Amino acid sequence: MKRILFPLIGTAALVLAASAVAGAASPQSATVVIRHQLQHCHAWAFNGAAFGAAAAGAVAKNGTVTVTNNDVMSHTLYQKSGPKAVLAGNPDMSHMGATVKVAFPKSGVYVFGTKAGEDYMKGVKTVGADNVLTLTITVR
Repeated sequence: MKRILFPLIGTAALVLAASAVAGAASPQSATVVIRHQLQHCHAWAFNGAAFGAAAAGAVAKNGTVTVTNNDVMSHTLYQKSGPKAVLAGNPDMSHMGATVKVAFPKSGVYVFGTKAGEDYMKGVKTVGADNVLTLTITVR
């Protein structure tokens, strides 16, 4: 009986933990930071996660994401797909520290990219082709 009971308890605990994570409420707000890097020029990160060419995260319906450009080049944020997002601020983040706030009025999957401009600073070197940035936001 003990041999059957312990695996069942373990399985039940895993199922409960997975459903708690799946049912966890998405945050009302989040941050995305764009940075310069030596390999492939630039990357971004959602809410402090690892930096990369692709980033993803979730926010609640009517939530917001603030995108900050900390790269040594300008970035213009644009929406690739999904329900229409609402931008507050200039999507042409033309200097370090520039931000744009994006609001998500409907549930769905929103996909964004950036169009990178020229370096602000002369002599900046990178290795490899520039990353093409893609951000996927799931709104629940």
